[in-house]
Amino acid sequence: MALVEDNNAVAVSFSEEQEALVLKSWAILKKDSANIALRFFLKIFEVAPSASQMFSFLRNSDVPLEKNPKLKTHAMSVFVMTCEAAAQLRKAGKVTVRDTTLKRLGATHLKYGVGDAHFEVVKFALLDTIKEEVPADMWSPAMKSAWSEAYDHLVAAIKQEMKPAE
Repeated sequence: MALVEDNNAVAVSFSEEQEALVLKSWAILKKDSANIALRFFLKIFEVAPSASQMFSFLRNSDVPLEKNPKLKTHAMSVFVMTCEAAAQLRKAGKVTVRDTTLKRLGATHLKYGVGDAHFEVVKFALLDTIKEEVPADMWSPAMKSAWSEAYDHLVAAIKQEMKPAE
């Protein structure tokens, strides 16, 4: 992963092959993104059940996770943002999430104590979900690597904004 400083933005190197793999799989994933997004988050909670307590709308909720409308909305937002950022990485040369959104994400993740282990669980869940949702003959080590690198760039951009308020 090549990083080049460009003022405040970090320019990234994402190959044409990586871009093609992400775009090909995203074209399939986005057709059912709401359901896939929910499965992605359910996988996060399967791997790390206590993570659900990090979400205020899930604490003390009697609604099953798979039926929680706020979780569905949140999952869709996170999944689509992650996939769109990955799909635009090469063309833009950087993570394309708006600065205000990155600042909000950084502040929120800092407030709730999100750390490297949390990001790794989400990465595992994301890759596993994509693997399960694309045709078996499409998934490959190269596709896994492309999505992994794209996710790492998004996380790096969020972490840059995880600073305590001054």
